[in-house]
Amino acid sequence: MKSDTIAAIATALSDAGIGIIRISGPEAIAVANRVVVNKKKEHTLKNWQTHTIHYGFVEENGAILDEVMVSVMKAPRSYTTEDTVEINCHGGVLLTKRVLEAVLHAGARMAEPGEFTKRAFLSGRIDLSEAEAVMDLIQAKNQFSMQASIKQLRGSVAEKVKSLRAALLYEIAFIESALDDPEHISTEGYPKKLGKITRELLGEIGKLIASAEDGLLCKEGIRTVIVGKPNAGKSSLLNLLVGEERAIVTDIAGTTRDVLEESIRLKGISLNIIDTAGIRSTDDVVEKIGVERAMQYAKEADLILYVVDSSRPLDENDRQIIEMIRDQKVIVLLNKSDLEAAVSETDLQEAFGGREVSMIRTSAKKNAGIEEFEQLLEQMFFHGEIRSEDEVVITSMRHKEALCEAYDSLKMVQKSLEDDMPEDFYSIDLMSAYASLGRIIGEEVGDDLVNEIFSKFCMGK
Repeated sequence: MKSDTIAAIATALSDAGIGIIRISGPEAIAVANRVVVNKKKEHTLKNWQTHTIHYGFVEENGAILDEVMVSVMKAPRSYTTEDTVEINCHGGVLLTKRVLEAVLHAGARMAEPGEFTKRAFLSGRIDLSEAEAVMDLIQAKNQFSMQASIKQLRGSVAEKVKSLRAALLYEIAFIESALDDPEHISTEGYPKKLGKITRELLGEIGKLIASAEDGLLCKEGIRTVIVGKPNAGKSSLLNLLVGEERAIVTDIAGTTRDVLEESIRLKGISLNIIDTAGIRSTDDVVEKIGVERAMQYAKEADLILYVVDSSRPLDENDRQIIEMIRDQKVIVLLNKSDLEAAVSETDLQEAFGGREVSMIRTSAKKNAGIEEFEQLLEQMFFHGEIRSEDEVVITSMRHKEALCEAYDSLKMVQKSLEDDMPEDFYSIDLMSAYASLGRIIGEEVGDDLVNEIFSKFCMGK
């Protein structure tokens, strides 16, 4: 852990009411004392009590730079566990930079991205999963992501992982003790006991892995592709969801020839929506390229919004679309419900081969069905356990990969038990699972991974 004193601007570089310069390290108080003075132009900061805030001025070479409020937090009761000073100056790019320069000239060095949080991690104040939650909270795109990050920051993932590791460590210690002292520690009946414990651990880890599918989608945004025949109302639906005229809408079939992407939030969920060209057989070269792109985007989607013109009977183009999206997560929007219906839910159910598909009658023209669509979306991606306050939801691919590795190691323990292998085989795979889970909280990671994680942080955090 570096022992020098670092400083950085902790707020956005923009015109604002306040800009904050954060200083942390063994010389933080001495550095701040050199630039902060009171009304009498005295350098008294070194005498201030911890967790107090004071009025003063920042000066350099005898010239006053700004009127400020300064807070002092002495080690170890600070975010980094080091002496920390925060200078609250007036906002503005030029002024904030000027105050930072004065602090750097006084003996601090410029902090690297994420270095304040990295120091909190290296000092043991937070674990790696909690450190990652800090960045996730800053970058949260929706209510779900924000709440999941806050829970993780408060230790929900860490507590679960530590509980699983404690259970593994107990069994590892028992096996090692039995191997070292077989005369006093018997393993009779132990394989059956270990089999039960392994099944329980697999169930808990499997549940965490399962939560990652929806957790990652809701955190990053659901890749949503709108498909349908020309003139089904796809672009009108996009405009309605976005709340402005983003797509050109005409009565001419084939108006949309390329993809149009927009990000929106509904019911706390981020949708990364792609409006595509109407899918139909065509000889127009440009439109044909648009149709091919639409089909490719549809294959890669997390969610398909299949817009059907309910005033027109299903045709071969509809059947082509249904065949393409048959195995994906789909919401069918029976659009133009304000007109006389030529397609029923039963017709579509049969077209999907009897598969149960979520369907809603909508009218982009009359703004009908959108509330029902939002409620259905919420049910699809916030179902069951994910809505529970006590449920741990995995929102990191790194965490998911570590959990999968731990899961595979425990499956190997099961295989060894089934094959009646010696106890040391159990211990090897239990230790592997223990190490995999340790990587989530930072107990089994190298410096390269730590540096990579913190390099993605913003400056000043």
